[in-house]
Amino acid sequence: MTGTSLRLVAHGHTAALRRARFGGADDGLDEGGLRAALTQAHAGSDRRAQVGEGGACVSSPAAAARQTAAAFGLLPTIETALADCDYGDWSGRSLEEIVGTHPQALHDWLSTPNSAPHGGESVAAVRDRVGSWLDEQHRAGGRVIAVTHPLVIRVAIVHVLDLPLATYRQVDVEPLAIVRLTGRGARWQLRLGAPQARFPA
Repeated sequence: MTGTSLRLVAHGHTAALRRARFGGADDGLDEGGLRAALTQAHAGSDRRAQVGEGGACVSSPAAAARQTAAAFGLLPTIETALADCDYGDWSGRSLEEIVGTHPQALHDWLSTPNSAPHGGESVAAVRDRVGSWLDEQHRAGGRVIAVTHPLVIRVAIVHVLDLPLATYRQVDVEPLAIVRLTGRGARWQLRLGAPQARFPA
C-alpha cells in the first residue's frame, strides 16, 4: 500500500470566528485573517514549507478556505466533504444569542454529539462524512494538502486516533494551524515535526 501524507490546514480568521458565530454567510477572511495568512506564507521560517509542496490540494467550498489556500500559493480543488458543519437555524447567530433564546438546545448540542437541535448537521454527522473522506485518502495514498475549518480538523483528529467523539471538545484548533497525518498500514499517525520539515517528511 502506498503511504499517505496529509496536511490539514485551518483557514484564517473571519468575522464570524472572531465574534463566535455559528457559520452563517460564506464569510471570506477578514483583514487580519488575510494579513496573517500572507505573513505566515512569507515568514522567514518558511511557513509554506510546513504546508507542503507537490501533491494534491483540496479545500472546503468556503471562501475563507479558498482564500487561505491562495495566500499560500495553492490552487485547490473544492471538496464538499470538508465543508463546515451546517448549523441550520443557528447559522450566523452568536453563542450569546443562542444562550439567551435556546439554552437547553445549546446544552443538548454541546453534550450530545448526535444532537442537531438547530435543524442542521450533528457533530456526529460531520465526523461521519469527514471520516469517510479520510478513509478514502488512506486507501488511495499519496500527498494531500486540505484547507478546511477548525471543527472539521477537530473531528478528523478524533477519527484518526479512534477517540470517543465527545473528546472533540477538548481539541483546540487555531486559525492557520497545520496538522500532519501519515497513513501506512492499517492506521493513521498524528505527526508533530520540526517547523522546517518539508512535505512529505
